[in-house]
Amino acid sequence: MSMEKVKNLTHKKPSGYSPQATKDTPVQYVKGVGPARARLLERLGIGTLEEMLFYFPWRYEDRRDLKKISDLRYGNIETTMCEVVSAEVITTPKKRMKIFELTVTDKTGFLKSKWFNQPYLERYFKRGQKVILSGAVKGNPYSMTGAEMENPDFELVGEEDTFIHTSRIVPVYKATEGISPKQIRTLMFSAVNNYLSIIDDYLPEDILKRNGLEPLRRAVKETHFPEEFSDINVLNRASSPAHKRLAFDEFFLLELGLALLKKRETLEKGISFEDKGVLVNRFLKSLPFELTGAQKRTIDRIKDDMLRPLPMNRLVHGDVGCGKTVVALVSMLIAVENGYQACLMAPTEILAEQHFINIHGVVEALGLNAVLLTSGSKGKSLDDISQGSAQIIIGTHALIQEQVKFKNLGLAIIDEQHRFGVVQRADLRSKGPNPDILIMTATPIPRTLALTLYGDLDISIIDELPAGRKPVITKVFFPNQKDRIYSLIKDELAKGRQVYIVYPLIEESEKLDLKSAIEGYEAFRKICPENKIGLVHGKMHRDERETVMAQFKSGNIDILVATTVIEVGIDVPNASLMLIVHAERFGLAQLHQLRGRTGRGAHDSYCLLMAYPPFSEEAKRRLKAMESTGDGFKIAEEDLAIRGPGDFFGTRQSGIPDLKIADIIRDINVLENARKEAFAFIDTGPDFNKYPLLSKTLKKKWMGRLELIRS
Repeated sequence: MSMEKVKNLTHKKPSGYSPQATKDTPVQYVKGVGPARARLLERLGIGTLEEMLFYFPWRYEDRRDLKKISDLRYGNIETTMCEVVSAEVITTPKKRMKIFELTVTDKTGFLKSKWFNQPYLERYFKRGQKVILSGAVKGNPYSMTGAEMENPDFELVGEEDTFIHTSRIVPVYKATEGISPKQIRTLMFSAVNNYLSIIDDYLPEDILKRNGLEPLRRAVKETHFPEEFSDINVLNRASSPAHKRLAFDEFFLLELGLALLKKRETLEKGISFEDKGVLVNRFLKSLPFELTGAQKRTIDRIKDDMLRPLPMNRLVHGDVGCGKTVVALVSMLIAVENGYQACLMAPTEILAEQHFINIHGVVEALGLNAVLLTSGSKGKSLDDISQGSAQIIIGTHALIQEQVKFKNLGLAIIDEQHRFGVVQRADLRSKGPNPDILIMTATPIPRTLALTLYGDLDISIIDELPAGRKPVITKVFFPNQKDRIYSLIKDELAKGRQVYIVYPLIEESEKLDLKSAIEGYEAFRKICPENKIGLVHGKMHRDERETVMAQFKSGNIDILVATTVIEVGIDVPNASLMLIVHAERFGLAQLHQLRGRTGRGAHDSYCLLMAYPPFSEEAKRRLKAMESTGDGFKIAEEDLAIRGPGDFFGTRQSGIPDLKIADIIRDINVLENARKEAFAFIDTGPDFNKYPLLSKTLKKKWMGRLELIRS
C-alpha cells in the first residue's frame, strides 16, 4: 500500500468520532476498549483518555520496506512479512525441552524461527497465515532453510489492518499479559484519529516560538504514528522534533513547579539567626583533625543562609567520607545557641540510630540533650521534645507524625533526601516557625539530576576528602578464588588491621541463594579461630548493635561480620579491608557507600567484591565501575546511565512529577532550555489567571502540591 493511501486513511475522520469525550473520560468508554480491556490497560497506568493518548511507543520498526527472505543479512536485526508453512512443537530427547518451531516463506526462500519453552504459541499459527517477524538473523549450516531467528517479535497480519501494522514506520508499545502490542497499536490508531481534539496547547506562544517547538497535537500524533519524520534511528533515540516537544513540556512543568517552590522561599519570612560561635568553636576545637577547604566553604554558605531573614533551603552533597556530619553538627549548634531546637530526619531506623550513636556523645559533652525518635519511641522522648528539654532530635519519618510537637524548631536536616520528597519536606517545615531546611546526601548527584530533583534548592558540593584519605584498591573475585581472599584477610589481620565482611541478608533465604550474615559469622569463626569476631545486623536491638560497633571501633573485635547496617556512620581508621559477599546483588551506589567505610586511616585499604555468576550485564557494569574508579561522582554518572533516571532515586516517591518521555541524560539541552524558560517565566510574577490551561495542567502534574498557583 502506498504512503499516500496510508496518509489518507490516517487523516480520515472515522464515523465513530466522539466530540463529547474529555481528557478525563474513563478509558473503557474509548472506542474499541470496553471493560475487559480497560482492566488490562489499567495495569499499564492507562485509566483515562488523556493517559491513553500520552502512553507513547518505546520503540519503532520500519516496515515501509520489509525485507524479502533472500535479502536477510546474517547478524542484522531484520523485519520480514511471510506466510506460515508449518508450525510444530519439538521436544529435545535429553533435557525434554519444548521448542516451538515456525517455518515461513515469501517465495524467495524459507526462514525458520524458534521459541524456547513456549509451546502454547503453536495455537496462534495456521498454514497460510501472514505473519511479520522481527529479530536477529542467524545462519544454521545444518538446516535446509539457512536463515533462522530465535525468539523473534511476531505479529499476525490480517488484510483489513495492514495500513496500521505494515507499510509504514510502526510504533511498538509495551504491553501486558492479555493484550498484545498489536492490539494496543490498533487502539492507539483509533484514539489518535478520534480524540486528538481533546489536546490543547497550554504553553505561552512566545515560549513555543523561541524554542521552535511543534504544536502539541501534532507532536502527540507524530510520536504515535510518524509520517512527517521518517529517520528510524532518530525516532528510536526519541530525538525527533515531536519527541523534543513532549520532553520540553515534561521538563517545563517540572521546572515551573520547582521555580514556584523556590519563589515561595523568597516570599516567606524565616528565622534570622545570630552567629554567636561559642558552642561551634568549642566543638571545632575538640576535633582531632582540621576541616577541609570544602567543609569550611560549605559551613560559610550555611551560616550566610541562617543569618538571613529568609528560610534556608540548601542541599549539601558529596562523596562518602567527605565530612557532612561535621557540617550538620555545626548547623545544629548555631540553631541551638540561638534558643531553637534542631532535628535530623533519616529514612530508616538503622540510619537514624547510626546518626544518634555518632552525635549524642559529642553534643552531650557540650552540655546539650539529644534524643532519638523512631516509631517505637515512648512518651518521655515526646515530652522532652514538646517541652524543649531536648535541643537536638534525631529520628525517622516519625518526626513528621501529628503527635510530635516541637517547642521551637529552628533547623531541620534531612538525610538521604532522595528517599523522602517535597511533601515530607513541607511536613517537616510545618513543625516550626518556618525553620531552615538543610538536606544532606552521601550519594553524589550528577549535575543533570540535581537540576531535575533539586531545582528549588541552593546546592553545596563537598568535593574534597579529608587529608590522608587514600584510594581504596577494589577487585572482583569469584567463588573459585576463596583461598586468595582468605589469604588477603589473614595478611591484614597479621598487620594488626581490622576487617569488615558484609552480607546482603541476615538469615538464609530459600528464595535467594545468598550467603547470610549469621552463616558467614559461623564460617569465619572457623576460618580465623584465633581472631575475635563480632556480628551486627538489623534485627539486633540498638543497644546491642551499638555495643558491638563500639568494640570494633576500640579494636576489641578484629572482624566485623555485618549486613548493610554499616553502610553509614561507623568510622574505624584501622579497618583496612572489606569483603562484600554476593556483590552482584548490590546497587552501585550502595557498593560505593560500603567501600567508603574503609580507607579512613593511613594504611593501604582494600575492597574485595565476591561475585557469584551467572549475573546480568548490568551487574557486570556495576562491578567494572567499582574496579575502575573510586570517584563518587563518576560512580553516580555510571549508576544513572545503568539504571536510568526514573529508577536512580525512585522519582515516584520523591514528590515530583514523573518523566515519561524525557530523559535527563539524552535531553540535557532540552532540560536546560526548559529550566531557563520556566524560571524566567516565574521571575516575571505571572498572573496565572491569564494562563488557565497552563495553571490547570501544572496543578494536575504536581497533584496539588503547589499552593502558590492562584487561578
